[in-house]
Amino acid sequence: MTVALERPAFSRTRDPQELLNAVAPHITELTVNIFDSGMSLWDREVTLLLRDHTMVRDMAERILGNAVMYVMGSIENPDVHLGVGKLVDMGVHQLILDTPVWWGICRLYNGGRFKHHAPFIERRSDGLCLRTGEFLRSQGWQIDEELWAIDGGECSPCDDKVPDSH
Repeated sequence: MTVALERPAFSRTRDPQELLNAVAPHITELTVNIFDSGMSLWDREVTLLLRDHTMVRDMAERILGNAVMYVMGSIENPDVHLGVGKLVDMGVHQLILDTPVWWGICRLYNGGRFKHHAPFIERRSDGLCLRTGEFLRSQGWQIDEELWAIDGGECSPCDDKVPDSH
């Protein structure tokens, strides 16, 4: 008897904008809220970052792009402990807070399994952020070195209970 294991749908692209926009057909909840503006998912999430944080569009795009890289890295490598700094974490939180989009990401890229976010209270200061940037680069991502270095020693308080959370 042959048993087929369900595997996440890995993408051949390493373009965060393409990866996020590919989620659109996998969004099934609150579709009017998500699609009524006529924006791509990328533009929607950038606009939401700009709404909630004081920054210019270029910075919002840099943050969102690296957040998508981090999310994909954590999905593609569920047994590797990864973490982000405060800036990139704003983009990760944006994706998670837009729950129909987050569910779409989980459907498309995580085999339909929900990827939890349950941070600890205290920030980590063990260099995990810098190691995560290096790991993502080794996986073919073109990370924004400056964003990963800014918070290098002060990582988000990520749960280390991989693979169910990040």
